[in-house]
Amino acid sequence: MSAPANFDIIVIGAGPAGQKAAIQGAKVGKRVALIERERGIGGSCVYRGTIPSKTLRESALHLDRLKRASAAFDFSLKPDTQIATLLSRLESVVSAHDTFMSRQLRRNGISLFHGRARFIDACTVEMQTVDGASQRFTAGAIILATGSRPRTPDDIPVDHEHILDSDSLLSMIYLPQSLTIVGGGVIGCEYASIFSLLGVHVTLIDRAPAPLQFMDPELVTHFVGMFEQQGGHYLGGQTVTDIRWDGASQVVTTLKDGPPVKSEKLLVALGRQANVEDLNLHATGLAATPKGILSVNQYCQTDVPHIYAVGDMVGGPTLASKAMEQGRRAVRHALELPVGDAASTIPLGIYTIPEMASIGLDEQSARERYREPLIGRAKFEEVARAQISGAGQGLLKLVADPTGERLLGVQIVGDSATELVHIGQLALQQSATIESFIDNVFNFPTYAEAYRIAALDLAGQVAKRRTAHAA
Repeated sequence: MSAPANFDIIVIGAGPAGQKAAIQGAKVGKRVALIERERGIGGSCVYRGTIPSKTLRESALHLDRLKRASAAFDFSLKPDTQIATLLSRLESVVSAHDTFMSRQLRRNGISLFHGRARFIDACTVEMQTVDGASQRFTAGAIILATGSRPRTPDDIPVDHEHILDSDSLLSMIYLPQSLTIVGGGVIGCEYASIFSLLGVHVTLIDRAPAPLQFMDPELVTHFVGMFEQQGGHYLGGQTVTDIRWDGASQVVTTLKDGPPVKSEKLLVALGRQANVEDLNLHATGLAATPKGILSVNQYCQTDVPHIYAVGDMVGGPTLASKAMEQGRRAVRHALELPVGDAASTIPLGIYTIPEMASIGLDEQSARERYREPLIGRAKFEEVARAQISGAGQGLLKLVADPTGERLLGVQIVGDSATELVHIGQLALQQSATIESFIDNVFNFPTYAEAYRIAALDLAGQVAKRRTAHAA
């Protein structure tokens, strides 16, 4: 075998985290090898996850707008609607994204290889191509960004036809009449709200009393209310004891308590599992944790100092935005460049219908750290833009310190929440005061006005508290 090709940085995996890691290295003049086992680049995010699900979501929102305009238009979704019809734009979206990413890699001089990578030792990676050829690489820094796949317990017989996972869900030919979703995490809740809005009878089942346990409970309550208003049904505090296809027309989900749930299709959405098995990690001295992920420090550095792990490999929440930032930070740390503190203010965006977004402390966390934080609320029914859009159900919360002066966090549920949260992100990074939201002028009508409304609510609470103390 020929001598290994030497690079400054090897990145394994060309999903969002791997791309940003590779580009960051190339931007500072380093020789970067990017190894991807799939034919395309972008990972599950592009081909089976984020982009397909958001494309379907956009179709659902368009259809919902048409339904709400039914007084002017005679509109209804046809029976036996094909999923492909609702995803008609997906091919062009994926193609455009792939073209953009490929050009970006070439423009930055990154060497892209396609094949399966595994460690020979802590500094040597071997890649095997589909035709059986192999090539070895060495580098001073190695970034693992191999992503994840749907996690499926052994006792759930996923057949990808009746009982599906998140990778195979959108391969359905027709929109089902009914759908059971097991798992109240991000993926389960996003698909539950999307299919419910498309007119599918959706039952969402989870062990927890409420889904999305890491989110502000008030936002989650609002989401569940909207989901059920759309015709969905949430079954919380339930344990699934059996899932089976009856051989005829239905998937039967047996619960520990309560009657069985029957539906045409079932989605298993019980989280994701990191792709670590094929890396031959023991050759480096590394091993996955009992949860199947890799332990890293704040810079995504593993116990082997020159090996970093980013994205889904280090645990949830599995967000593309978080993965991208981790890839960037990992490379900068490996090259001893300033890292910055942006990782402390990464926004959380969930593309349910309605959207949810979070940055900084939520109300519960603020109460744990501060005795009496103040919470300013702006209901979307008070925002003209929301009324014009027909999306008047929503809420923006400003979490402030007990004086009502310093912003601690922003929590939003409603239309455009994932866009709105970035105003709060910048405010937190700049240590903005609550007063700054009142002093600034927002365009009218916009959703951004909600920040001023919530700030005025806080100002009113501060005035009342001062009056009470004076008395």
